[in-house]
Amino acid sequence: MQRSPLDQTDRTILSALTEDARVPLVALAARVHLSRNAVKQRIERMERQGVIAGYTVVPGRAGAARVAATVLVYRSDRMRGGGVIAEIARIPEVKRCDVMSGEFDLLVSLDADSMERIGEIWEILAALPGVENTVTSVTLTRVVDR
Repeated sequence: MQRSPLDQTDRTILSALTEDARVPLVALAARVHLSRNAVKQRIERMERQGVIAGYTVVPGRAGAARVAATVLVYRSDRMRGGGVIAEIARIPEVKRCDVMSGEFDLLVSLDADSMERIGEIWEILAALPGVENTVTSVTLTRVVDR
């Protein structure tokens, strides 16, 4: 399906849904000065076009503190074959894995229950065939979270 460009109203709706996906259609409609049905149709169009890929639950900060870490992975094979990425994708604490340019090949973002689990994941990553080196950094404080 051909994707039509987003106008300012679409961007306002998208921004509001990004901030709170549960915002009532009536509130969105009042914000953009359209009917509830017109806003619903715009959202459905953006979903069909892939502008909105889905909705998710963001776990709250209540309960046990989470540990976030980033692992930079250097592969000796310089990204030939998908075995390492397939293994990384199987780890539930991996929130994001980006193929990078530059010295390191992968940037792996983790969100785990404990430092012990971060260590276990590091051991898994470091032991993967083709992984030559890793650098791990733990998040001390998150100052922007969008």
